Amino acid sequence: MAKKKFYVVWKGRKTGIFTSWMECEAQVKGYVGAKFKSYPTREEAERALKGEQAQKKTAQCDDGEIEWDSISVDVGCRGNPGIVEYKGVDTKTGEILFAHDEIKIGTNNMGEFLAIVHGLAYLHKQGSHKTIYSDSLTAIKWVKQKKAKSTLERNLQTEYIWSLMDRAEHWLQTNQYENEIKKWHTEKWGEIKADYGRKS
Repeated sequence: MAKKKFYVVWKGRKTGIFTSWMECEAQVKGYVGAKFKSYPTREEAERALKGEQAQKKTAQCDDGEIEWDSISVDVGCRGNPGIVEYKGVDTKTGEILFAHDEIKIGTNNMGEFLAIVHGLAYLHKQGSHKTIYSDSLTAIKWVKQKKAKSTLERNLQTEYIWSLMDRAEHWLQTNQYENEIKKWHTEKWGEIKADYGRKS
């Protein structure tokens, strides 16, 4: 007889703890952006649910809310297409958590996509459910679709960035994550904390 599992649904038609896969599936199947996970005991499920709720407590900003316990990613571009680099930082402190050196040719959206996926993999290794902020709606959309739709031609010059894109897509297609990916509202909050300061 299979062991009983408890299912936590953070995002779905209904949220909370469910005691059967059938109940859980009814909340998440076909629901865009559904977030759920199974746990072996009710105690663990309750801890996970409360932990996520605690992480979602936000700090007030002048014109909105920022989840300060999060990471922010951004790209530095010289030309588009052109030289691309990206980094991820602690939203509250600005501490650099990860970065990728200059890639000879790529696009801004490709860099943003790679930065988000790098952030997801980074948090996944830590078992963290923190939110990721990006100021690129296009890259966020690509991540949620698990497929980048860049028009950059594949050739010898672009081979390296496309190899990174293929690897990032593979990661999205073979891993589950519970992190929210949110748009950074530059018009309300100023430049994202990971900004390279290269606006012209």
